[in-house]
Amino acid sequence: MHVRNLRLALLLPLALLTACATPPASRQPQRSAEEVRVQLTDLLPARLDQREGWARDIEAAFTHLQLLPSTENLCAALAMIEQETGYSANPTVPNLPRIARGEIERRAARLKIPKLAVSAVLRLPSGDGRNFDQRLQALRTEKDMSDLFEELIARVPLGQTLFDSANPVRTGGSMQVAIAFAEAHARRQPYPYGVELSIRDEVFSRRGGVYFGIAHLLQYPNSYSRHIYRYADFNAGWYASRNAAFQNAVARLSGVDLVPDGDLRLPDAGLLNRRPSQTQAATFALADRLGLSESRIRRDFAREDRFDFEQTDTWRAVFAQADAEAGAALPRAVIPRITLQSPKITRTLTTEWFVNRVQTRYQQCINRAYR
Repeated sequence: MHVRNLRLALLLPLALLTACATPPASRQPQRSAEEVRVQLTDLLPARLDQREGWARDIEAAFTHLQLLPSTENLCAALAMIEQETGYSANPTVPNLPRIARGEIERRAARLKIPKLAVSAVLRLPSGDGRNFDQRLQALRTEKDMSDLFEELIARVPLGQTLFDSANPVRTGGSMQVAIAFAEAHARRQPYPYGVELSIRDEVFSRRGGVYFGIAHLLQYPNSYSRHIYRYADFNAGWYASRNAAFQNAVARLSGVDLVPDGDLRLPDAGLLNRRPSQTQAATFALADRLGLSESRIRRDFAREDRFDFEQTDTWRAVFAQADAEAGAALPRAVIPRITLQSPKITRTLTTEWFVNRVQTRYQQCINRAYR
């Protein structure tokens, strides 16, 4: 469901180096691990199986990531887990065989591979004694599907062609974190539990899912005053809420109707980044008014996924003029306007819908904590 996780994985090293810029999320915990586990056990749903296990793994994630286990941060993590999977380390997915078959057929059609060839491949025996088609028809969980695709890629030449040697299951675990993010995080900050098989497999475990999910939710520097913007970033990509606010300010100054989706540049802009997005083009048109060159604006836009974008000349000039025109300080964070897309989604959903759901769960958790 996340729309910018690949770029997040590439930018993770910078975020880890600058994580101290967000004191509420990154100070050392002041309470003992046992005190945190007791509070978590009380906050977790009363009917949840293995509450103590969930509390232990969540507390451990906060400790290993050196995040402050405040009630607010704990509730933010619990709200996200509940929203994403309802506390399932390896959630079942309705109609998963149909989704998996559709992914295979879509890729085959794009590569002009005949359906007969695909059917022949799926009739080949897999490692557990069943053929691949039988395993496909029995899929229940995301890990089942991930394992099936991994084996197809490793054992069947046509599987490598279909999937370009890359597993199409890109998110997983109790917090539906991007596997690319988890793998990048583990390269920069050693995974504390060791790895028997792969980081991909760890994401589908309870301990790995909450560890990487909480890292994605809380372990990055930002200027947000409320967790609600972290929820939007979790769904849409780090700094999407901040960038959406920048887009609103540019729209106000330029008169261009920009969609505040948090993406300031086109994802396929190329190494030289010569193809401007609508937001870039609108900002370029303001260059003289802002007192900036187009090349300066272009360089600043290259920092759209970094905390220090807020320190660039372009950010400062845009908000200085937009605030003056409005007669008041404009918001520096807004919920991005994005329609969510995934084979698992069967109705129209948006990032705003997602954020509101998580915020409701968060508030319920806070109410339980202070009752």
